[in-house]
Amino acid sequence: MAIDGNLLILAGGVLVMMLCLGLLVAGPANRPRGPLAHRAEILHRRLRPSVGNGETSAPSLRVDGMDRPASGFDRLVRRLMPRQAVLRQRLARTGRKISVGSYAATSVVLAFGTVVVLFLIARQPLALAVALGLLVGIGGPHIAVNRMIRKRLDHFIALFPDAIDLIVRGLKSGLPVIESVSAAGREMADPVGIEFRRIADSVKFGQTLEDAMWETATRLDTPEFKFFVISLAVQRETGGNLGETLGNLSDVLRRRRQMRLKIKAMSSEARASAIILGSLPFIMFALIYVVNPSYESMMFTDPRGRIVLIGGLVVLVMGIAVLRKMVRFEI
Repeated sequence: MAIDGNLLILAGGVLVMMLCLGLLVAGPANRPRGPLAHRAEILHRRLRPSVGNGETSAPSLRVDGMDRPASGFDRLVRRLMPRQAVLRQRLARTGRKISVGSYAATSVVLAFGTVVVLFLIARQPLALAVALGLLVGIGGPHIAVNRMIRKRLDHFIALFPDAIDLIVRGLKSGLPVIESVSAAGREMADPVGIEFRRIADSVKFGQTLEDAMWETATRLDTPEFKFFVISLAVQRETGGNLGETLGNLSDVLRRRRQMRLKIKAMSSEARASAIILGSLPFIMFALIYVVNPSYESMMFTDPRGRIVLIGGLVVLVMGIAVLRKMVRFEI
């Protein structure tokens, strides 16, 4: 039995609503580029002048999951897909061994499966099937990767002050910096432990500690770790008590995380209100359609009704974007 086209349009609206609410609740994987991140970037450029002069650092001999031999599909994707470096960096930030080819294959399978279901099984117009297929194929993996990145960074930030305290205790006991970092890699749980172990392994293979630190900071792309590396670089150039500096940094990071959790708790009511306001139009539309389909049939059959529906979706998406901006804060 063929599925009613109105129900498919309604299902498409629900899908758009779910994507919008996902952006409202989750947001992008990269944190807002506020004053703290901006200061970290300025100090990064100031302390690493060799980056802008074209000088290269010592090569890293560490083998990652991304450096494994590529399959035929991976090589094909590398030839056709643009901006592969950006995508490869995003996949590396998940902490999982996800290749560019696997990511592209997942997108293609999701898009093709959606088109087949809508066009061949549900007998819907090809344009609608292709549009929803592209939406699912591109948006689905992107949201999933963002969620993995955000979950890993949150876990890293929660454990990072304890790792700094462990390094401080090693410095106070007379250990060199690299030995303290290696001890933190052995003692701390992942993802903090694996990142410090990568730094220690890179230094063992001939890379300088500063370059290994900045390589990890670029991969993580979080202000907390960048200021940790900046503290080490400043102490190396100016001298001073590194243990005391890192101890103060650990205290600042703990207070910053506490402030973020406090703001999240205080803004939870606003986020819940935004979710309710964003989903209420679709819920009421679906309930009215189930009770009296003919009452809303003109919205699908009449061209003016379709224009109103499209305009309503556009305005709703703009409102959700404004609400999302209002409930997100930079610390």
